[in-house]
Amino acid sequence: MGLLSVALFSALMVFLSQAPSPAQQPAPTPPLASPSLPSRPEGVSGSASPFGAPTQQAGLNVVVLDPAHGGTDPGARGTGGIRESEIVLDFVIQVRRALELQGFQVVQTRQGNENPSFDDRSATANAQRGAVFVTLHISSTGLPGTVRVYVNSDLPPVADSNGLIPWDRAQAPFLGLSRTFGDLVQGLLAQRFKGSPETVETASVRQLRTTAAPAIAVEISSVTVEDRADLDRMAPGVADAIARGAATFKPSYVIPSSPKALP
Repeated sequence: MGLLSVALFSALMVFLSQAPSPAQQPAPTPPLASPSLPSRPEGVSGSASPFGAPTQQAGLNVVVLDPAHGGTDPGARGTGGIRESEIVLDFVIQVRRALELQGFQVVQTRQGNENPSFDDRSATANAQRGAVFVTLHISSTGLPGTVRVYVNSDLPPVADSNGLIPWDRAQAPFLGLSRTFGDLVQGLLAQRFKGSPETVETASVRQLRTTAAPAIAVEISSVTVEDRADLDRMAPGVADAIARGAATFKPSYVIPSSPKALP
């Protein structure tokens, strides 16, 4: 037996001789019901995120729905008084119902006419385990009656010796999964809404960049319709495509587990 092996064997024997007997063992501490991750600390700007190098674990349980805009930010506005922030909130009701029928837990970034910050919206998603993120928008351009899905543009690769992901590049490790999820949803939308693209597109979407989960933006066209009912009639089809896309994506989804939080 080599010197290193002897040293390890000796240390093990000392440890075992000092270990308490089963009668002395303390009662096990019950597990936490729902682990969560901290958002970026207040006042910290620009760099570190609480997400470390991932180990892989299968699972998709939660869909975080983000109705864009809200509060003092109405988003896109049409000539007939249509406001993006109001319509997406109505769309979310139907999307949520369709997702729950597929067995998903749904978390919303806002429930009413408030306007969480971009970081707050990302933090809501980043606090979940086994989640995807879907932000809903109504465009001011594009062919009315069509829907486009976007994923974030390519981000610089994460190379941090401490294994931490910078907050403003939290999406970088998830771009491949985001594209897979987005293509599934876009393909279903193209079947329902003539003129919609067949595959996902890329754009620099602020809500996606700081989200540490597969994340897509779904944009419905458009606020320029003369009758809001034209948009309302699209809601069931959009909801079904998102829910079915998430259900199809679920078996292939692997998530980071045991993330390293900053002190």
